[in-house]
Amino acid sequence: MTDFEQAYAQIIAAIKADPENKTYTDQGWEPMLSIHPEATFIIIGQAPSRKVQEHGVMWDDQSGDRLRDWLGISYEEFYASHRLAVVPMDFYFPGKSKNGGDELPRKTMAPKYHDQLLALMPNLKTFILVGNTALHYYLQLPTSTPLTKVVQEAAIPTQLTADTMVNIPLPHPSPRNNIWLAKNRWFTETKLPELKNLIRQLMSD
Repeated sequence: MTDFEQAYAQIIAAIKADPENKTYTDQGWEPMLSIHPEATFIIIGQAPSRKVQEHGVMWDDQSGDRLRDWLGISYEEFYASHRLAVVPMDFYFPGKSKNGGDELPRKTMAPKYHDQLLALMPNLKTFILVGNTALHYYLQLPTSTPLTKVVQEAAIPTQLTADTMVNIPLPHPSPRNNIWLAKNRWFTETKLPELKNLIRQLMSD
């Protein structure tokens, strides 16, 4: 077992043994994340959907299909590339909310475990922050800061350099955000071509 594999296994064991996760561990649920020591970019999402939690494949749902389209990555590339890591704000499906969507990620998981996971990926250059919870946490913004403003004002570099470190905030690709996408066509017309160009560089770096 490599040093990376040993450290990663220890973090996973800690997550599963965490008293806050006892209900999930008792059900036999696995924490949903995927990292690699060669990763150059990471997707920080909200929390896995029920479908993802049940079959154990990150972003293998409608939201994942749209996210891959936004990034310009095929299904095969998404799961085979060592350049990509996926770490949600909460490692387990949080349940359904009263409005029909999913509950928000718990606020306690990221502060406990994200830094440990990120330390195992020294080549990370870009953070793809998907959804309100991820972008407010990583950009250290007040929760009152509108997502639209954050996404619109975020600069996406056309060329990466050796010391580049980029945060890219995105809306959540859930079908529940179709109205937002229809109202903010600048996102599809302007931001996505820039994002796809950046991801191509990260995948080939």
